Amino acid sequence: MSIDNQIQVVLIDDDPHLRQALCQTLDLAGLKVLPLGEASGLTARLSRDWPGVVVSDIRMPGMDGLELLAELHGQDPDLPVLLITGHGDVPLAVQAMRAGAYDFLEKPFASDALLDSVRRALALRRLVLDNRSLRLALSDRQQLSTRLVGHSPQMLRLREQIGALAATKADVLILGETGAGKEVVARALHDLSSRRSGPFVAINAGALAESVVESELFGHEPGAFTGAQKRRIGKFEFANGGTLFLDEIESMSLDVQVKLLRLLQERVVERLGGNQLIALDIRIIAATKEDLRQSADQGRFRADLYYRLNVAPLRIPPLRERGEDALMLFQHFADEASSRHGLPLHELQPGQRALLLRHNWPGNVRELQNAAERFALGLELALDSTPDNPSAGTLTSTPGGLSEQVEQFEKSLIAAELTRPHSSLRSLAEALGVPRKTLHDKLRKHGLNFADSANHSADDE
Repeated sequence: MSIDNQIQVVLIDDDPHLRQALCQTLDLAGLKVLPLGEASGLTARLSRDWPGVVVSDIRMPGMDGLELLAELHGQDPDLPVLLITGHGDVPLAVQAMRAGAYDFLEKPFASDALLDSVRRALALRRLVLDNRSLRLALSDRQQLSTRLVGHSPQMLRLREQIGALAATKADVLILGETGAGKEVVARALHDLSSRRSGPFVAINAGALAESVVESELFGHEPGAFTGAQKRRIGKFEFANGGTLFLDEIESMSLDVQVKLLRLLQERVVERLGGNQLIALDIRIIAATKEDLRQSADQGRFRADLYYRLNVAPLRIPPLRERGEDALMLFQHFADEASSRHGLPLHELQPGQRALLLRHNWPGNVRELQNAAERFALGLELALDSTPDNPSAGTLTSTPGGLSEQVEQFEKSLIAAELTRPHSSLRSLAEALGVPRKTLHDKLRKHGLNFADSANHSADDE
């Protein structure tokens, strides 16, 4: 059993009378003490960030104080270890100090000497752990900036929320469109949490056939159904001690939703065909692209499960709301692809940047990543036009000379303005800041047609 973080001092001495006297001294000083008669097995019971100190006699049967010091510092070199020595052991104690012991006390010693040394050691331990925590927080922020690229206010807010939620035990509901990066966010929540050393199990509920979803999630015993010849450990049980990411939760049947609600409330799982309740230490991160509240109102999703999941919601903004993050992300993915394929890096040209900024990215980050990969490979890339995304264009990593780039940029600006409503050609020319005759010539040069723009009057064409 691990030692509680409320314990401030572990006191080890094989002499029960001395151990009792020292324990009483520390207790009267308001310190929480765990007295032990031997050192064996202590290291396995202490976490690396345990906030206390160890006081141990040197000469003990079995594992002595020097062996304990070496073992403890093998796990955490910063853990303060105070050694108690007899008169003849002073040279040994000096050797131990050189090996990293925090202090040594020669018998007989005054109670105040013990208390003073323990208090100084505890203060040092707090300082060490605070510094560790600060370094970890800095590292976490750097990890998030690398994983979730972007400087838009929406992304800064999302990274802030992830950092705050990762440190908690709360289950999380991630809301986001297809391709927005829901699994990336879920993985970040896991990796920045205290569960990072446990498993991260991702499962797409929408990709599972209805006939196997319960077996996949909850497991089954032999004979639970036709073909169930062996016991199967379900995903929830497999994720014990870690995090389970359940994507497309809206696709789960109402029957499975009932079982999931029970699991969330009671933290137990029961395999199909079994009678044993298995306790779980697990965090659930669910994700959906739908409005679950609306689905609940329509009877397609259980309202009680929705409210249970919606305690800590995280919304991932679609790429079209993130402004110039699209440019940063595109260059990031293109550089990664270029490095992976051993190809030279390409910088985006002005016309290309305008094309990326006006594209609506219906497939979000996933669509952009694929586009960046093609760009890095030197392939011509057409960004398709859709009813919700009228802007379209061609992107290539070989843009040509300066004059060609200028013309491409000019065309992209005019094409972008054509997607906006204009009552007349004069209105369009005023929006672009050019004379009507000049605009007419440029439309013809670039193969653009005002008749294709939205809400115009044919009287002025």
